[in-house]
Amino acid sequence: MTLEATDVCYGYDDEAVLEEVSLSVNRGEVLAIIGPSGVGKSTLLRLLALFDSPDRGRVTYDRNEVWTAPERQRLEYRRKIGMVFQEPSLFDASVRRNVTYGLRVRQSWRDRLRHEVASLVGTQNGTGDAIDALETVGLREKATQDAASLSGGEAQRVAFARALAYDPDILLLDEPTSDLDPRNTAGIEDAVYRARNRGIGVAIATHDMHQAERIADRVAVLLGNDVIEVGDTERVFEDPADERTQKFIDGELIY
Repeated sequence: MTLEATDVCYGYDDEAVLEEVSLSVNRGEVLAIIGPSGVGKSTLLRLLALFDSPDRGRVTYDRNEVWTAPERQRLEYRRKIGMVFQEPSLFDASVRRNVTYGLRVRQSWRDRLRHEVASLVGTQNGTGDAIDALETVGLREKATQDAASLSGGEAQRVAFARALAYDPDILLLDEPTSDLDPRNTAGIEDAVYRARNRGIGVAIATHDMHQAERIADRVAVLLGNDVIEVGDTERVFEDPADERTQKFIDGELIY
């Protein structure tokens, strides 16, 4: 299962942000998208999340072109993709209710939500999707707590759990640890590993190159409106094919 952008172009107010960008995200891998702030990482994730359509180029899901598909089919593709933004937006409700939001708006939400609630109160064996997701991010004990009482790092982990709860094929993360302390950063990174081990494809946009080295199977380097290099993490950092990549890693390219 692959989510892929091919020769994608996108801009704002006649200013190009992305020019002929090609990139794929595969199930069961972690892809880090690195590059300086303002280079278009968030825009690329929004295109992959199917929030925005490209000005030119193609976005395909499992080899099926998205934007020429019927609207109902596009909705099904979108439901298979989760996204976590840099700033978590939680409802004024319990952690459990925030995490089950995705279940409540999907086709099978009634059965899955009943299963999840029953597991919370101990009326059946097994665990529900929301509790599994909270377990993944290390916050199972926070299920009944008011989301407004969480720390910033805990709120980000709840947002991650909410995206995991409906079992997406692909999960897109936009700088999810940029404002977090080391403990919560480690919690998010551990959740990324667990998601990958469940067969989910994870793409994380980050300006933290050390983080990319720690958690990614592949790395894409976004510079100058384009992905200039994609490859195995060790190869990109140790022996990049493009000299601009080496200069960026060494801090010689200033944007």
